[in-house]
Amino acid sequence: MKTQKLISLIILTAVGLLYSCKDEEMTPTPLDPDTATHASVDRFSADAGTLFVRDGSNGLPDADAPINFDQAPFITKGLGPNGEVVQYYNFDVQPLEAAPIYVLFREGEMAPVDGQLNIIDVLPGDEGYNDFWQIHKVTVPANYVANTVTSKSEIDEMGYAIENTSMVVNCPVVPEGSTANLRYNAEESNDLHKGWYQDKVVLYFTFSEKELSVSTSENAVLPLSDILVSFNINPNEAGGGPPSGFKTEMDTNQTHNVTESLPDDSDYSPLWDVDVYDNADFDMVMDYTTAQNANVLATGVAIVNCPIISVN
Repeated sequence: MKTQKLISLIILTAVGLLYSCKDEEMTPTPLDPDTATHASVDRFSADAGTLFVRDGSNGLPDADAPINFDQAPFITKGLGPNGEVVQYYNFDVQPLEAAPIYVLFREGEMAPVDGQLNIIDVLPGDEGYNDFWQIHKVTVPANYVANTVTSKSEIDEMGYAIENTSMVVNCPVVPEGSTANLRYNAEESNDLHKGWYQDKVVLYFTFSEKELSVSTSENAVLPLSDILVSFNINPNEAGGGPPSGFKTEMDTNQTHNVTESLPDDSDYSPLWDVDVYDNADFDMVMDYTTAQNANVLATGVAIVNCPIISVN
């Protein structure tokens, strides 16, 4: 009898340990964003770039190397619709459909979980990546601990409810150490913000000079505004178009690229639909009306992310 009781005790102890281990495995441990591994980011690979693709001779930074967006060719001085002098960043061609970004909210709370990083599931170069992110609200339990969930796959595994919102944010994902110091709204931070991508940290800028919205459907189409530009060599000539650079006033960096709208306008969008006018008309183009009267060589040649950062 003693032997049988001993065997039963051993079995019960083993079963208890087994279930204890399972409980520990089923309770994820929060990750620390300050010590977590960073995801590799390359905005200038052949998969990620269109206007800016590293070729070994153009000096574009390597993967994971910091990018200084406050220097050419990433910042441009142009004209506003009424001849205002504007500056804008160049974050290259983007799709029309927003990518999802997942923001976690505890049940019954109106503000996102304090300390929780937002979650994305695509990086520059991945199919479906976009600098423009449609906010998807994820509802987590009331006792949820920040940064326990750090990937889209974990959101799915936990079965958390996801609600598409109409809110869109312009947040280009960039390598650590990158800088873009200017903002249209002086109060807006130019710091890099942290997010999660498949359990790794990603860094991104934010540009909120204008609130943007889309439909709440999947693959929501982003709002556009127009810009008319001219190049040193017209696109229909050898070496023409973007490789030749924007045409500028002599001995300055002032282009006559003209935006249809400004951040305070109701129809403004930092996602620009690019039309190209004949550089022979450069001197006559001083505002949006004169740009429309120029000889337009091509329309809808690209959709680019170019947030305006100053208007004078």
